Amino acid sequence: MSAWIEKRFGLNRNNTTTRTEMMAGLTTFVTMAYIIAIQPSLMSDAGMPAGSVMVTTLLVSAIFSIIMGLFTNRPFAMAPAMGGNAFFAYTIVASGVASYQTALGMVFISGMAFFLLTIFGIRESIVNMLPKNIKLAVGAAVGIFITATGLKNAGLITANDSGDGLTLASLHNSSIMLSIIGLVIILGLMGRQIKGAVLYGIVITTVIGIPLGLTTMPETFFQAPPNPAPIMFQVDWLQALQFAFIPLIFTFFTGDFFSSMGTLLGVGAKADLLDKNGDLPGIKKPFLVDSLATVFGSMAGSTTVTTYIESASGVDAGGRTGLTAVSTGALFFVSLLVTPLFLMIPGEATAPALIVIGLTMLSSLKDINFENTEESLVAFLTVLITGFTFSIANGIVFGVLAYVVIKILTGKIKEIPIGLFILCIPLVYYLWLV
Repeated sequence: MSAWIEKRFGLNRNNTTTRTEMMAGLTTFVTMAYIIAIQPSLMSDAGMPAGSVMVTTLLVSAIFSIIMGLFTNRPFAMAPAMGGNAFFAYTIVASGVASYQTALGMVFISGMAFFLLTIFGIRESIVNMLPKNIKLAVGAAVGIFITATGLKNAGLITANDSGDGLTLASLHNSSIMLSIIGLVIILGLMGRQIKGAVLYGIVITTVIGIPLGLTTMPETFFQAPPNPAPIMFQVDWLQALQFAFIPLIFTFFTGDFFSSMGTLLGVGAKADLLDKNGDLPGIKKPFLVDSLATVFGSMAGSTTVTTYIESASGVDAGGRTGLTAVSTGALFFVSLLVTPLFLMIPGEATAPALIVIGLTMLSSLKDINFENTEESLVAFLTVLITGFTFSIANGIVFGVLAYVVIKILTGKIKEIPIGLFILCIPLVYYLWLV
């Protein structure tokens, strides 16, 4: 078995070990396990049975994380995308625009579009034509996004009373204090250069939360999974082909396109997988898995399935190969029987991990030439818009458009690839829809 693992994943070549990869997979799983609880909650508001959604979520996350690991040998885990699921549940279904079957059809169509663009190499070409500074900024933008997610989940940052800004939340709240304790623990462990610091911090914080009443011990750790049949193969893609639904499909498509690209580049940068131009070698493979995951995920009753940004936590724990993703996928399978064990981990325990991981991803900014205003401004906008709109896609879209506008205004239009002009057309349409 060890010989097969070495041959399949090249652990020695990537300066890692089986134990490190499996610990990294566990770390990734723990930081993204919230989707097991959140996805059913959101989809129940769309009229879908929560139990069936939970099983489908576990199955698609397990299967495609494993496929991603085996096919690409990259440490990228997959699950239903946050943001897209809320858009599905509230903007489309709960508001009465379409049934959940038709909404699944929209997801299916967007997935097929991903697949075709990947097969013909268009997605890879778009990544390659992006300016290097934008690709460098994407890593930091992803870091800001992860940190913002952690701060939000911890409750540390909240809207002020007037609603026109953010402020520090009251530290008298026990859940916020637990998050701060978790943050201190993880930083302390990292300061001592302990491998698996993030995972150990999550476990310790979860245990501390028991006497505080924030970690709820389940009545049982084992339970049989619900039946997923009611939501499987319910895709109504013919109904989704209506002209009026094109903007909704385009929103699904564009949001996931750039979020997926940003995640691959951002996590790839943290794992030192990018080349000198800021590109991820062989990015077509993860793009292909990403597109097929959305297609088959919709058929199984899931919203858009994408590469998860929390994969950065596994990379931070030392994960460098596909064995990390395979380990994460295996844990999703195990969760079919022990869901209560993982659902007991409170958000206050995973939030500090996200804050720290996001911080470590800002290092890509050091390679940006801040002496060149037109180049640094584009990178700055990419990071800034991502942080303030809570969307990686928005950040990349603004960065690309700003790059083109600045080059035109400074008389350097010849430096802009023709393909980038063409790309600006759908990007402007995307912002108009937003």
